[in-house]
Amino acid sequence: MIIGTGRSAIGTLVERSSRSTLLVHLPRLEGWGENPPVKNGTSLGGYGAIAMNTALTASMTQLPEQLRKTLTWDRGKELSGHAQFALDTGTKVFFADPHSPWQRPTNENTNGLLRQYFPKGTDLSRWSSTDLEAVAMAINNRPRKTLGWRTPAEVFEEQLRSLQQPGVATTN
Repeated sequence: MIIGTGRSAIGTLVERSSRSTLLVHLPRLEGWGENPPVKNGTSLGGYGAIAMNTALTASMTQLPEQLRKTLTWDRGKELSGHAQFALDTGTKVFFADPHSPWQRPTNENTNGLLRQYFPKGTDLSRWSSTDLEAVAMAINNRPRKTLGWRTPAEVFEEQLRSLQQPGVATTN
């Protein structure tokens, strides 16, 4: 997740082996900023667990079941609805240790790449879903050394093709 001004946010979902990226607008809580935040009440960040679950579930369920086996999250309060998310998507949820970004290196690297398109200090809600798709396409078509200079889009397409091909049994 990357955060902008006014607690605007974009969720980042990165498939581990292909590095393919999905971007999701994370809506602010209704009425956020109108009343002072309440400790132990609604999320202090401005987006709640229910809105986060709704946005991430909609994105994750677009993927084939075989490509959404696990998800590693940080420990933000907005992710407190992880049990419902796991039930809704069939995805096992794991958590990184607090203050341990090295446990999610692909996601952290992707967030760094995204800052080229969404600089710090900007309101991320000003970009449309179409804009997010265009940025994801640009990121997914960028060759990566770790993929042998193939693009995440190429590797992801190979993964999809391998899921569609029926298995062949061999005998010796």
